[in-house]
Amino acid sequence: MSRYSIFSLARNALSGHRNWPRQWRSPEPRREYDVVIVGAGGHGLATAYYLAKEHRIQSVAVLEKGWLGGGNTGRNTTIIRSNYLQDESAAIYEHALKLWEGLSAELNYNVMYSPRGVMMLAHSVHDNQVLKRHIYANRLNGIDNEWLSPEEAKRFCPPLNIGRNIRYPVTGAALQRRGGTARHDAVAWGYARGADGMGVDIIENCEVTGLRRGADGAVTGCDTTRGFIGAKKVAVVAAGHTSVVMAMAGVRMPIESYPLQALVSEPVKPVFPCVVMSNSVHAYISQSDKGELVIGAGTDAYVSYSQNGGLHVAEHTLDAICELFPEFRRMRMLRNWGGIVDVTPDRSPIIGLTPVAGLYVNCGWGTGGFKATPGSGHVFAATVARGEPHPIAAPFTLDRFRTGRLIDEAAAAAVAH
Repeated sequence: MSRYSIFSLARNALSGHRNWPRQWRSPEPRREYDVVIVGAGGHGLATAYYLAKEHRIQSVAVLEKGWLGGGNTGRNTTIIRSNYLQDESAAIYEHALKLWEGLSAELNYNVMYSPRGVMMLAHSVHDNQVLKRHIYANRLNGIDNEWLSPEEAKRFCPPLNIGRNIRYPVTGAALQRRGGTARHDAVAWGYARGADGMGVDIIENCEVTGLRRGADGAVTGCDTTRGFIGAKKVAVVAAGHTSVVMAMAGVRMPIESYPLQALVSEPVKPVFPCVVMSNSVHAYISQSDKGELVIGAGTDAYVSYSQNGGLHVAEHTLDAICELFPEFRRMRMLRNWGGIVDVTPDRSPIIGLTPVAGLYVNCGWGTGGFKATPGSGHVFAATVARGEPHPIAAPFTLDRFRTGRLIDEAAAAAVAH
């Protein structure tokens, strides 16, 4: 029987409360589990859910140093899309998008998935060529994407300014109609409820302070602030701090952590029908179900664990938004924040085995983590359960940085996010 009230979940979802319901009480950890997952964000909880549901591994503990979904899952900007250039990236993001489409029914929990369309703006001949290349590559992979003229883009998104006298005039756009948004932390609550119902222990306020290894070098469990927890396998999914956790086992990760900023405005009635992104002016915008304009900015130019970031980054983004959507110039910003993103040299994730037996890692998603959540958890669970990479996850091995088989999405995602 569930250990908390679904009515409490619904109340918090409607009120915008980011924390786990107050009735939730973390269970006392057992001495040993088959699998311990470090990190109770969307990816970690999705991994736990699919381990229990599809692989019948229910002796699973998810350890979280704070509260459930209180990290990047509670700080993202909700965008879902699969229009990536490289075949490997397109495969995993399309896998995730297909899971998003049926996720509310799968979890019996409304994650508020809204396929309102993701439109990416072009501002120059070069942008036109790059986006059309993406469209052709996506279609070859069976992924929907289409080209719009400036007038067609304006019809799809009426607030868009397509005047020729602005600094970055709109010369066209690429549109993925199946893309859209979802409630950022609802996916964590839904996966948590599903995993909990199948016997997974979700243990909050339980920070991992060390990873133990046996005489043979294999991982044997985690030292935590709630004592030692033994495990046959440990899966690290700690966005923003993966390198810190992995260093406890003597594994150096090729990632750097940056603050990524975003803002929301005061709530207004529905005025914005889709998601609009622009790499040239480095900004993107959508409207939440509560009426707030959700505005994404960029990463700072320096590595940091700060959850604030430089004010100039947000100011640059707001300048661009006001030029592209002049009617929003009088809107007041409600709050500004930063998440911590792990970035690899090729801007693609790392999913799979590590040099330490029994230790697995899922990290380096950069700004693509939220949209990948269901697909990431699904393929990572299969990898952990079978001890070998899922076919979709296989290209994202840690070993690619030694062999040189990189998956370069540094600029190939059509936008910096």
